[in-house]
Amino acid sequence: MGNNELSVHINADAEQVWRMLREPARIAQWHGWESDSLSDEIAEIYYAKVSESTDHLTLHLEMGDVFTLTPMADGTVLTMTRGKATGQWAAYDSDITAGWAIFIQQLRFALERHPHGTRRTIFADGMTASSRSLWEALGIDTGWLPESGEDYELTLSTGAELQGKVWYRSETQLGLTVHGYAERGDGLLVLAEQAPLAGIRPAKGAQVIASTYDLGAAALEEISEQWDAFMEQNFPEG
Repeated sequence: MGNNELSVHINADAEQVWRMLREPARIAQWHGWESDSLSDEIAEIYYAKVSESTDHLTLHLEMGDVFTLTPMADGTVLTMTRGKATGQWAAYDSDITAGWAIFIQQLRFALERHPHGTRRTIFADGMTASSRSLWEALGIDTGWLPESGEDYELTLSTGAELQGKVWYRSETQLGLTVHGYAERGDGLLVLAEQAPLAGIRPAKGAQVIASTYDLGAAALEEISEQWDAFMEQNFPEG
């Protein structure tokens, strides 16, 4: 896999994965997070200046980004081949790549774990001049964290106790399934570190995206308040 490719194996057939890429209501279950602009963003990215193959295995987006589906005996490999951001988006190219890395994992989770569910998301981000990493601020020892697919138990610096499976991990991102983020099954927590970006982000940043399912209003608000408080204390800038 090249440096400009992101790939994920999904335990679903290519037809199901294709529907996640082409139906607006399904895209909304994995792309980004809930916001007032999500519908417009989906329309712009997935329906304006795009082309799709007749076999429903390739989707070309603007700026050269391409989704390719490879059917396998045990599911589908979804590959995002990045183009190069241009114009006003050029300065954000590395952030866009990092965003796609998160989103395809959220697609995989939505299709494998909650194919008929409706997610509610919590999003928080910020920056800090501190030398501490996101993992240090959360009290996560990544050296002792299990590998992808294995069970984990964590007590964060916030006091929250999390249990589930490691969904995926990379140098700058960590995805965890969380039992307490869904009424049935589990939700998904994605934690991401961001390097400073000239002219955009003067200090290192962090993002939190929690995808929850069927929680009551009080439980959802409690999780949101935990992450807002963590960001305010540890990544208060921006």
